[in-house]
Amino acid sequence: MDQPIAIAFDNSYANLPNHFYTRQQPTPVAKPQLIKLNEALADQLGLSVPQLRTENGIAMFSGNAMPEGADPLAMAYAGHQFGNWVPQLGDGRAVLLGEVVDHHGVRHDIQLKGAGPTPYSRNGDGRAAVGPVVREFVVSEAMAALGVPTTRALCAVTTGESVYRESVLPGAILTRVALSHVRVGTFQYFAARGNHDALSELTDYVIKRHYPDVAEADNPPLALLEAVLIKQAGLMAKWQSIGFIHGVMNTDNASVAGLTIDYGPCAFMDAYDPETVFSSIDHMGRYAYQNQPGIAQWNMANLAQCLLPLIDADEQKALAAAQSVIDAFPTRFTTAYLAEFRKKLGLQTEHSDDAGLVDSLLGIMSDQKADFTNTFRALSNTPVNTVEQQCGQQGFLNQFSNSDEAALWSERWWQRHEHEPDDVDTRQRLMQNNNPAYIARNHRVEEVIVAAQQHNYEPMNTLVDVLSAPFTESEQNVDFQSPPTEAEKVRATFCGT
Repeated sequence: MDQPIAIAFDNSYANLPNHFYTRQQPTPVAKPQLIKLNEALADQLGLSVPQLRTENGIAMFSGNAMPEGADPLAMAYAGHQFGNWVPQLGDGRAVLLGEVVDHHGVRHDIQLKGAGPTPYSRNGDGRAAVGPVVREFVVSEAMAALGVPTTRALCAVTTGESVYRESVLPGAILTRVALSHVRVGTFQYFAARGNHDALSELTDYVIKRHYPDVAEADNPPLALLEAVLIKQAGLMAKWQSIGFIHGVMNTDNASVAGLTIDYGPCAFMDAYDPETVFSSIDHMGRYAYQNQPGIAQWNMANLAQCLLPLIDADEQKALAAAQSVIDAFPTRFTTAYLAEFRKKLGLQTEHSDDAGLVDSLLGIMSDQKADFTNTFRALSNTPVNTVEQQCGQQGFLNQFSNSDEAALWSERWWQRHEHEPDDVDTRQRLMQNNNPAYIARNHRVEEVIVAAQQHNYEPMNTLVDVLSAPFTESEQNVDFQSPPTEAEKVRATFCGT
């Protein structure tokens, strides 16, 4: 018999009062088999890769056996879904096994997603099909490699059982790792019930776990609101800078740790269009690419509403203080956004016209439907010194159907570089380290999902390997840079629940 799995759990959320969660064992599955194990992440968490690959390891990842120290639970939370209030959501198909502290002293949740029904399942089966599991594994790991704050994928297994959606599909379970799974919706759950004691306990917990410096502030709840808002503004800037569209920016998917969480109908843009929507259920374009910063501010306003009783006993004073934090979101976002795009343009100093320079390029890209990723990557390969600029810009100009406007813009870009103090090579490396050659393009993700549904995981392994080094171009991976053909285009993505 394999040696039992040993995990040094150090659980904290389970020590909160029972109304924060329901203790819940995963529902066993018939015949689990390994799809993919993230060995690098396992090492980071201090887990034994050889043990995780054993029969007992796969039993843990499938929910068939719990390691010593696990304290499985389903978290309670509420939320606004597409602007509509839902007073109870909770982990309908996810079970938090416990927490581990990594080699750097950072605490992480380990959670099974697709582990069976919980009290929050709302008549759902609590299961996941292999397609959404593969999508979340591929895209979340791609985001991590791009330097975007995100949940991570530790493991994916099949269950040996079928799930029933529009068709019969192979079942699977994802083991998700996160700095925590506390959401804006967690605060809303208790605020809606008028449970100020629970709100205070949750606030103290989040401060201690994620923002310990805030504890020393004159008004810790208000300082927490500002800290979470800054993280969300930075996250939105990251998303916008890589053309990522989340698709379901509900308050229950707004992480107070500033993570990208829940990869349902998410997608990366190919041709740049700020109105792009992929989610099959986002009929009004609420969560379109261009709307994401505004929705993040709206989500933060909902967090502020929850914290008002803790900010000040005087409702008007609390409201005024919270409003000043929320009103600062556009400035916070714009600062973070320009910082991201300056790096994409190879700029390390600030200039008053930088926003205009960025907007001008994006306007040309939008008019001509230039590929977002390839345009910026081609720009990063364009020499920024005037000696070589004319012969080296062709790759950039080739991204446009009519290159005249792009050529004029590049002259303006070169002139801007004359104000940069760093040497040419430094500026070139800055661009190449911030403009990926490879993203999780929708048609590539769809290919690996189709293959996985036929129990073929080699395309997934290949894609994950390519996306693990998104800034390093390779001749053998050139096909992964290509936008989809008309026949390959994925026009809608789905939640997978």
